[in-house]
Amino acid sequence: MNNEEWKITKDAMNIGQAMTAGILLEVACEPSPGLVSPNSMGAHKDMNLMSFLLSSAAIAPYFSLFAQLGRDWDEKEPLLEALRPHGINAEKEFLALTDQVNTQRGIVFLGGIVAAAAGIAGKTGEITVGKISQQVAMICDGIVARELESVELNGKKTNGEKLFMEHRLVGIRGEVEKGLPSVLDVGYPVFLEAMGDGMGLNDAMVHTLIHLFSSVEDTTVASRLGPEGLKKCKIASRMVIEKGGMRTKEGRKAVDDMNHYFIEENISPGGSADLLAVIVGIYLMEGHSLALETILTR
Repeated sequence: MNNEEWKITKDAMNIGQAMTAGILLEVACEPSPGLVSPNSMGAHKDMNLMSFLLSSAAIAPYFSLFAQLGRDWDEKEPLLEALRPHGINAEKEFLALTDQVNTQRGIVFLGGIVAAAAGIAGKTGEITVGKISQQVAMICDGIVARELESVELNGKKTNGEKLFMEHRLVGIRGEVEKGLPSVLDVGYPVFLEAMGDGMGLNDAMVHTLIHLFSSVEDTTVASRLGPEGLKKCKIASRMVIEKGGMRTKEGRKAVDDMNHYFIEENISPGGSADLLAVIVGIYLMEGHSLALETILTR
């Protein structure tokens, strides 16, 4: 499928727009410990907010395409294989704008699968987080065995493959194969409750992010610091949750302190950030609106 042959329906465009909004809102929330945000590079030296805005502009059209591929899927070939070449193209386009710095490879993979799953779900009725979860699991059935368990001992390996071979961490592949349990069982319920309580969009996202940190097997952290770094991330996050997270003055102070700690310890939970982007995207796909007071409330 060449660019000039793309035929995108309005339904697919809506899914793509929601996914892009989730990505942009995730990088806009703060404080987001260890992550790039409007006023911080997080635990990074080679990327900032502008890097993310540039790469987001490059990948944004692809989410509508992924959604359309889901809507048009005829089950004659594995959908994941149909998505893959377009994901590679999206990656090439954003790397060209960031001087080859990997700002968003993870969200191209995860967001592309979620958009395609939403495209399938939308053909038979309303898009819901439950339906997306089911379709993600279907699209990614067997991905751990195919892409991790079958990796040869010799040869060049990705960070994810190395972590699986050395520590049996399945990372995002395990997450999608199971239908996004960190979204379905942890992140989405926390975000929905926070928004329902009038917390405000920024704080609801940060609050959700901390809960994701506490439970996600984040290979972005593990690739830098190994399982011990992942353990530090989870322990620190659980301590913040015990103090109320973004619901209390003490919790807010703890989030700020955790941000400084993560930067000092080189902890950047990018996998959790991708999951937050997906959560916000799904929230919008379900038809929830973001009132002005919700956006402005801090």
